[in-house]
Amino acid sequence: PIAIIGGVSQCAKRGVVVKGGAALERLAGGQVLLFDKTGTLTAGRPEVVHISLAPGADDADVLRLAASVDQMSPHVLATAVVNAARQRHLTVTMPDDVEEIHGKGVQARVEGSRIRIGRADWILGPDEPGWARRARRRADLDGSLIAFVARDDEPLAALLFADRIRPDAPGMVRALRSDGMSRIVLVSGDRADLAESIGRIVGVDAVWADQSPADKVAVVREESARGPSIMVGDGINDAPALAAADVGVALAARGATASSEAADVVLTVDRIDRLGEAVRISRSARRTANQAAWLGMGLCFVAMGVAAVGLLPAAAGAVLQEGIDLVAILWALRVGLLRPRGTRRIPAADIAVLERLAEDHRETLSLVERVRDVADELEHAADLQSVRTLLDDLDSTLLPHERAEEAELVPALARITGSPDATGALSRSHAEIEHQVAALHRLLNETTPDAETVTDVRRTLYGLYGVLRLHNALEEETAFALIEQ
Repeated sequence: PIAIIGGVSQCAKRGVVVKGGAALERLAGGQVLLFDKTGTLTAGRPEVVHISLAPGADDADVLRLAASVDQMSPHVLATAVVNAARQRHLTVTMPDDVEEIHGKGVQARVEGSRIRIGRADWILGPDEPGWARRARRRADLDGSLIAFVARDDEPLAALLFADRIRPDAPGMVRALRSDGMSRIVLVSGDRADLAESIGRIVGVDAVWADQSPADKVAVVREESARGPSIMVGDGINDAPALAAADVGVALAARGATASSEAADVVLTVDRIDRLGEAVRISRSARRTANQAAWLGMGLCFVAMGVAAVGLLPAAAGAVLQEGIDLVAILWALRVGLLRPRGTRRIPAADIAVLERLAEDHRETLSLVERVRDVADELEHAADLQSVRTLLDDLDSTLLPHERAEEAELVPALARITGSPDATGALSRSHAEIEHQVAALHRLLNETTPDAETVTDVRRTLYGLYGVLRLHNALEEETAFALIEQ
């Protein structure tokens, strides 16, 4: 019991509430792990990642008008629009005649115009313009959500939303595998292509998509036949599945009372990697409890043998028994006193470096998406001016950030991990970004750009975009996920 309670205490220190010793022991025995997607493996906070504009529309004006309407809506996508406007320091106005239309969207009057935000069939009507068709195709390819904006029945833009994967999720899955988790499964209500994309990135063994809450319960029961199951979710819809599993784990940093009540384990911090720590602690506690029990019994059998041949007086035997009990207790106390295996203690100076560069990293994300946008719109040599403007921003914003990372982030990661080799891929991606930007400079310095130049510039832009996306994912997973939220 001392080791088990020590494990419960260690979990609590890491922001994981385990509802008793029995729940801790079941958590330690879990072999099949099932995850919900939204809010569990993803952040659960959609963001505006792209704005596709109609000819003549301005993205700042569109975002300002949309945020003016959406500030009155409780919808999660409305919150994303308002947050995007705030990040760009846009001034929103108070709307009039706000009306939410079920299954369609929301509309209101802003500055004398009727602004509508919602589904494509409601905003576009029967005649879909080319820019809207391209926006919908991009959303389908990227697995993004999309909402259209219109002013006085004239479509202005499409807003694309993405719910980013938690940067600590892939590392947590790898850690659980190394700790002996035999099967990891994603169970999602989203469509199959999107769920499978998330599953590949995180590294699960199987994906169950298009699952209703009742379907999730059936999946949990089917997967439980393979071994003791752990189900992880964050919403009210997940509560039945949590109750059906051998161990239910709820992410409750942002509410979801129903799932918290149905769960055996509750994560009170908004970090999914704490689940991996909790499993590791629970297994360590169970192992230590078994060791303490066998140690105590083994010493008792030895003492009994010595006493049986008359070499241990009764009084000395009584004292020795107390000593054996004390040894077993001290062995069990290790769980609550020692730092759990696998947790890092990062120096404050390195944390400060990570936090500062993470903030700079977030500010460059919109610039990364601009690389793709400029490439998409590049058709003729006359369009190269937009590439030159982009290149100026890359030189003034992106490259200094990447060089600062190479000078400060890479050494900090080497100190944290204890291995300079762990940062090799990050350094290589920094060099590749510099190479691609230099190639763009050489192409734009040609005296007489022609159609072949435009093709090469577009190809280089797409290559740079791919490198930047992979580089950012690598940074977020290996470096910025270490920051305590």
